[in-house]
Formats: sequence, C-alpha cells, structure tokens
Amino acid sequence: MTRELVWTGFMTLDGIVDSPGGVVEGHPQGGWVLSTPMDPEAFSLKGEEIAETSALMFGRRSYEDFAPEWNGSPDHAAYQDIPKLVVSSSLDEADLVDGWGETRILRSTEDVAEVKRDEHGAGGAIFIHGSAELARRLAEADLIDCYHLLLFPVLLGTGKRALPTSEHERRDLKLRDSATYSNGVVKLVYDAVR
Repeated sequence: MTRELVWTGFMTLDGIVDSPGGVVEGHPQGGWVLSTPMDPEAFSLKGEEIAETSALMFGRRSYEDFAPEWNGSPDHAAYQDIPKLVVSSSLDEADLVDGWGETRILRSTEDVAEVKRDEHGAGGAIFIHGSAELARRLAEADLIDCYHLLLFPVLLGTGKRALPTSEHERRDLKLRDSATYSNGVVKLVYDAVR
C-alpha cells in the first residue's frame, strides 16, 4: 500500500505561490491572500484537509517559517501532535522545534519515496504545505498524488512556483473537486493519473 502525498497551497492565476501572507515572506507584492476580500467558505478546504492528514511534510525553509508560528497556535491546534517530516540535507536534529509532535528529517527524494511505501498499512495522507521547491522536485519525480489548490484572482508575473518548471514527461490530472467563491477564489482538487 502507498501513502497518498498531497501538495496543498495558495496560488495566483499565473501559478505563483510566493509570499501569500505578506511582504515579510520575501516577495515585494506579498500578502495577496490577505488583500483578497474575505469569504470564509473559500477556506473550507483547509478544514477538510485536517481530517485527512496523518503527517505534515515541509522543506527546510517552510519548516523554519511554519514551526515557530504553528506550534501552540490555536488556529493550527489540530496539527500540534501530527507527525512532521522535514526534507532537508542541511537541517540537524538540534534545529527542530521542541514540543511540536514527532518530527523526522528526510535527506532525499528517495527518502520521501520510501515513506510513501507504507508496507504495514499504518499510514495515511501526507500533506505538504507551502514548500514550493520541495513540491516541484517531488512532482518532477512523480511522487505527488494529489493537488489541493486555492487559486486567487491575482497576477504577479514572477515569484516561486510549486508546479514543475523544467521539461519532463507529460502528467495528466483528473479533477476530483472544484468550487468557486464570491471573492473570485477557485478551489481545484486534482488527482495524478497513473
């Protein structure tokens, strides 16, 4: 049995995932999620994901950004004790945040593939939040099984992308779910076709 690997994220219409929460995240036009008119229904996907999540996966930079914010946060309480997987060739055990559940460092794409192979059937869906570089690398290795996208009505032109940007074999996706919201956000849930 194989565990499902899901990339979930906020994305602009032109495929940028950079700095949705603010300029402090690095993009000069950051904060595009917060500047979009609020419609709580548009974020219902995030609540649905909590029930499906058996582990969280991050690249090093996203882990370093999210761990201090999410650890102990009432908004992310459901993720407190869920196992975390951090894919990094440079992070050490001493760099991990204390008190945020079991955390394991994976060193390579091959390690991610090994975690996906759930020989004992005890796993479940692993969700990657943010982590654009990691998501792109895993997609190019055909390890991502599902994409949960909240597409925002914004064009930035440049910035980080989570979807593959280099030449690779064609990969088809099958739409599992979609919805549109009053603020122009579109929910798109795609399964990888294999």
